[in-house]
Amino acid sequence: MSDQQSASNGVFKFYIDHDRPNCIGCGACVAVAPEFWEIKAADGKSDVIGSEKQEENGEVVREVLNIAETNYAKNKEAADSCPVNVIHIVNKETKEQVI
Repeated sequence: MSDQQSASNGVFKFYIDHDRPNCIGCGACVAVAPEFWEIKAADGKSDVIGSEKQEENGEVVREVLNIAETNYAKNKEAADSCPVNVIHIVNKETKEQVI
């Protein structure tokens, strides 16, 4: 577990849910939170660093990463900066989609 993802008590209160197919690759998330986001793929779309990737027909359709409360604000800022609203932050306990 990397330092960016770990919580002091090991509890993750939120998770990032990235709707990758609808990403336009603008790079706003990378500019805001480069420790969590990167554009490395040949298709120019952003990826969540260290995420669990879900695939359909060989294409990544969703990326999920548990995050600690201490990483919430930075990732909410990344989600807020996304012009196509494909980055969501979800409260793990309530299942409420915060953004």
